[in-house]
Amino acid sequence: AALPLAALLALAIGLFSLRVAAIFFAMITLAVASAFQVLASQLSWLTGGEDGRSFQLPELLRPGTVLISKNLLGFEINGRILTFYLVLAVSALMILALLRVVNSPFGRVLQAIRENRFRAEALGFRTVFHLTYANCLAALVAASAGILNALWLRYAGPDTSLSFSIMLDILLMVVIGGMGTIYGAIIGATIFILAQNYLQSLMGVASKAASEAGLPLLPGLLHPDRWLLWLGLLFIASVYFFPTGVVGRLRNAGRDKSAGASH
Repeated sequence: AALPLAALLALAIGLFSLRVAAIFFAMITLAVASAFQVLASQLSWLTGGEDGRSFQLPELLRPGTVLISKNLLGFEINGRILTFYLVLAVSALMILALLRVVNSPFGRVLQAIRENRFRAEALGFRTVFHLTYANCLAALVAASAGILNALWLRYAGPDTSLSFSIMLDILLMVVIGGMGTIYGAIIGATIFILAQNYLQSLMGVASKAASEAGLPLLPGLLHPDRWLLWLGLLFIASVYFFPTGVVGRLRNAGRDKSAGASH
């Protein structure tokens, strides 16, 4: 029921918000997301309120279910590992489906609307229909990602689905990888998750090495507790040196190389 509901809400919100463009469209969608977070926190009879709702997975996907014992392969395959590969497979299928949409005639029209909406309208394309349809597709993909996230966490709540920090994390992933590309989102998410999981450990090693070397100030600056500060600095540096993201920078470098070779 989550997917049809997401599509209907996206249709209604899309028809309302597509009257504006650029930063104003982003502000409206952000306001709607914040409103739904508050709504999810208040409707405790349906969503569990601030506590959210936990649920039981099918027996096949439960961590205690052993599919292949350790004696056979040297490592155990249980329901938790099966859940991981299920999430990975569905995510890969969604990425392939999105790539197909981008490279379809519908996707080409969306690119034309992005470049010049007035010209696309002059060519006879119904831009409102295409943008609303794209909004519904985005809502379906986002709802599917939320379902996979709830499946992995075995819990669904406002803080894990609709919080402002999650929106910022997604924005960081897209900006780092490169906006307007599917591959950019994948690369940005990979870099962001690696930084979240390993930056603190690397800073601990660097702080210890600086302390042993007797360097002033550096041990304190590189203390693992300040990993969020350095993560923010890395984000600022990536925006400064890669304004079009990693993928955009690589594409521009490839174009410059091709242009140089042609000359």
